[in-house]
Amino acid sequence: MPTECSRDLFGFAPVAGRRVEAAFDGGDATSDAGALLLGATDRAIGLVNRFAACFADGREAGLVEHTVATMVAQRVFGIALGYEDLIDHDQLRHDPVLATLVGKLRAGRKGCAPLAGKSTLNRLEHAPLTPSRYHKIGHDGPAIERLLIDLFLEAHPRAPERVILDLDATDDPLHGRQEGRFFHGYYDCYCYLPLYVFCGSHLLAARLRRSNIDASAGALEEVARIVGQIRGRWPRVEILLRADSGFARDALMTWCADHRVDYVFGLARNERLVGQIAAELAAVEAESLASGRPARRFVDFAWTTRESWSRERRVVAKAEHLPKGSNPRFLVTSLPADAIDARTLYEEVYCARGQVENRIKEQQLDLFADRTSAATMRANQLRLWFASFAYVLLDALRRIGLRHTQFATATCGSIRLKLLKIGAQVRRSVRRIKVAMASACPYQTEFHLAFLYLRRANAF
Repeated sequence: MPTECSRDLFGFAPVAGRRVEAAFDGGDATSDAGALLLGATDRAIGLVNRFAACFADGREAGLVEHTVATMVAQRVFGIALGYEDLIDHDQLRHDPVLATLVGKLRAGRKGCAPLAGKSTLNRLEHAPLTPSRYHKIGHDGPAIERLLIDLFLEAHPRAPERVILDLDATDDPLHGRQEGRFFHGYYDCYCYLPLYVFCGSHLLAARLRRSNIDASAGALEEVARIVGQIRGRWPRVEILLRADSGFARDALMTWCADHRVDYVFGLARNERLVGQIAAELAAVEAESLASGRPARRFVDFAWTTRESWSRERRVVAKAEHLPKGSNPRFLVTSLPADAIDARTLYEEVYCARGQVENRIKEQQLDLFADRTSAATMRANQLRLWFASFAYVLLDALRRIGLRHTQFATATCGSIRLKLLKIGAQVRRSVRRIKVAMASACPYQTEFHLAFLYLRRANAF
């Protein structure tokens, strides 16, 4: 006789003579128990509270259920855990582990959830620069930008000899009628053109821009601001800018020369440049045809443009021939030839900038920095910053807690999937909150090591 079914009990195919039944009666449970590591990381670097301090709250204090600090924490942790949309928080506001991270286990108002829902968080994401009658929460953009660099500086116990700042622009496709929406011919879509600045895996700047501009627009101002803040802490540090040919602009290179900042930028090829290395291209073509393998040589020469450059600069050329044909490449740099040879500059210094593209992919694919669907650029810039701080938090977990594990170089998405998405039952008593994680979790060793490293970093 078939088992009598009820609305709350699900019967599945039997296994080894045993009935398989399921029901939503497990009490307080979570699928994000590993997020406790995020809370420990936040205590180690002091991110959330300082980010929240960049907002001004003009609401009536006695009527506030969800403070700016709890909302900021909720949003940053939520993005790090993979919840990109505000609507997700209509369910997350009841999650026991997220409530533990935010530090608010119950609501002060009867019938209210411990955490904020989408409507309340929406007011945070649309915060203007200054609070007003209809927008009680405001934000301080320059303070947010300074905080990103402060977190980078504090990650180093002592000043390094040199820092390399990677600049890059990328597309952020748009699918609505957002403010600042323009069609970009290269990317073949309507998009924004955000500017990112990284130092290794550290994010130093994320600036949202319209796409009807040159790729380097605003880069000089961003670099001047970042270099000024870095030199304020480390006055003697050597700084090298690294970027593709979109940033090889005379104004930026001249500023670097005037402020003791070195640079190595890609240089777009043209007929004059290719003609300059014609002999080397012919030589590598003959060598490649004779050997059947790719061949390359490097050429070093002084160069200036006919009109756009104000001075002569060092250019490094790679004369290369591949099975598909000639492949010349060019760089412009302020580094002198007696300090670094052409091959080393190209292969070991410039080519390493490819890593910044991986960091941007983490930002946009793993941390949803491209979810810029709000109507105004101001709100979309705030969304970009929330995603940026979620990245900084996960990168700090990777750097501090996972440095000697298999996840030391893992992407943010892999860390989330394997260490944060852990099912657990949550039991609360008067004296403690017990998070009973799944015994079959395959990454218990890595979790334990991360816990120990974060505790050593004064996380608790």
